[in-house]
Amino acid sequence: MRRARPGTAACGTAAERRAGGMHWLPAGLWLALGPLLWGCGLALQGGMLYPRESPSRERKELDGLWSFRADFSDNRRQGFEQQWYRAPLRESGPILDMPVPSSFNDVGQDGRLRRFVGWVWYEREAILPQRWTQDPGTRVVLRIGSAHYYAIVWVNGVHVAEHEGGHLPFEADISKMVQTGPLSSCRITIAINNTLTPHTLPPGTILYKTDTSKYPKGYFVQNTNFDFFNYAGLHRSVLLYTTPTTYIDDITVTPGVDQDTGLVNYQIFIQGSEHFQLEVRLLDKEGKVVAQGTGGQGQLQVPSAYLWWPYLMHEHPAYLYSLEVRLTAQMAAGPVSDFYTLPVGIRTVAVTESQFLINGKPFYFHGVNKHEDADIRGKGFDWPLLVKDFNLLLWLGANALRTSHYPYAEEVMQLCDHSGIVVIDESPGVGIVLTQSYSNVSLQHHLEVMEELVRRDKNHPAVVMWSVANEPTSFLKPAGYYFKTLIAHTKALDPSRPVTFVTNSNFEADLGDPPLMFSEEYQKGLLEQYHVVLDQKRKEYVVGELIWNFADFMTDQSPQRAIGNKKGIFTRQRQPKGAAFLLRERYWKLANETSDHWSARKAQCLGNSLLT
Repeated sequence: MRRARPGTAACGTAAERRAGGMHWLPAGLWLALGPLLWGCGLALQGGMLYPRESPSRERKELDGLWSFRADFSDNRRQGFEQQWYRAPLRESGPILDMPVPSSFNDVGQDGRLRRFVGWVWYEREAILPQRWTQDPGTRVVLRIGSAHYYAIVWVNGVHVAEHEGGHLPFEADISKMVQTGPLSSCRITIAINNTLTPHTLPPGTILYKTDTSKYPKGYFVQNTNFDFFNYAGLHRSVLLYTTPTTYIDDITVTPGVDQDTGLVNYQIFIQGSEHFQLEVRLLDKEGKVVAQGTGGQGQLQVPSAYLWWPYLMHEHPAYLYSLEVRLTAQMAAGPVSDFYTLPVGIRTVAVTESQFLINGKPFYFHGVNKHEDADIRGKGFDWPLLVKDFNLLLWLGANALRTSHYPYAEEVMQLCDHSGIVVIDESPGVGIVLTQSYSNVSLQHHLEVMEELVRRDKNHPAVVMWSVANEPTSFLKPAGYYFKTLIAHTKALDPSRPVTFVTNSNFEADLGDPPLMFSEEYQKGLLEQYHVVLDQKRKEYVVGELIWNFADFMTDQSPQRAIGNKKGIFTRQRQPKGAAFLLRERYWKLANETSDHWSARKAQCLGNSLLT
């Protein structure tokens, strides 16, 4: 992640760094990316608590229609050369209405936009409550849930933030921008570049077509080594929220169990002052205080605690407590208070040579590998679709999912916590096949991505495992050092969860640390044969099975893919194929074998009512 202080740029203004011969496309793509992405070396810092409203905090959603323009100039630099961020976007040329969240590739009917590679520009005018702009004790923060792939942000023409990576949130404190002068609104401009290089995550390459008898001069295509479409844009919500100037910046919770006593180890980080008092309380679902403490770190003990259990594994699955943190501080301007509530699930995770344990009991994964973009709207976050998918998971009898091949929206993690769906949380490390993608530059970025992922999702009880990559060429010589470093770093960030990656290599050559075709009839028959083998091996060492894939999804256009990947057990419109019914029968059978029988039967009745 790359951050700059409000009102400043990390290494000069963004426009200055792109002036003087920096060409994005077509000629000097790699030369331009180096100084932009890694030349400044800003440190990762600060928490990433989900913005929740409280007596001391407000939030304002900025979803809806934004002004939008793609920079179709030959070098894709016109927006910087003409400084589109200094005035309303409509003043420098034609604009389109673009919904946020959504994928800009999938909204219009312009073929050029569908396959566009380069800079696009978003803009939104936000009306601010008067107290936000006039109270110096209020801190105003701009939060962007996901901007794929590289984003630069301005507020009222002033550069406030940059971020590399398309799937994790980033923020900027814009208090000084909105509390200077008699402003009642602010203009937010976001430039996004979807170019992928051998050093991005996921990686990609630009292929230039030099045969002018077949292609226009300067024609190029974006090549990728992953099997899904490279959707781009503002995929998740953009919002403003407030905190006091002395505020709760981050909370880390590590749960544990000692016999029938639940343990909640906590560490709280404060910004804005070194002199404060903290009051910590843990509440059950009925709002009763079951444990309390004081100070920035400690342990709460809950006798006869309700543990967080996965779906189909216990009579009381997915039990969530509420951790309330109250901050008070005496400042020169007067007393300050901040209040934040964090959902907490008490559970343990462990791995033996042959079993995966949750709360000390063997857990068998039976679920799906999913694609967040597996619908007709691209990657834009969509609540109705999410709830529909979870109803399908419950109908299927699934108890787990993997976030293939990138982190999903925070709201997905929250629903998994609530529903008892176990999550293998995967980074965007898909398509790592080129030798260049194992460079020190690539490794440094991958380490930062894992820091951002762990920082965001560390407190979700549903997350039981981190996955650092999907099917890399881990047999290449530099892969050994790369993945040993990456896995060790991730384990150091969170020792409480195992770390894995998905491999598709011959295990004898692998250098990484391992923790009628396509017809419905063929798919069903193939699964039946897999199930025979899995039933044999799960008695020995296999701890779970996640189907590839939950639903059909869009890919790049190619002769190998006729309108997307059709390996889903559901269509893109969520119609079940024959394989879905086969899998449902198996998963409910597994649930009855590996879970409390009464609970599983009760849940099956619920599942039958969801989709008949």
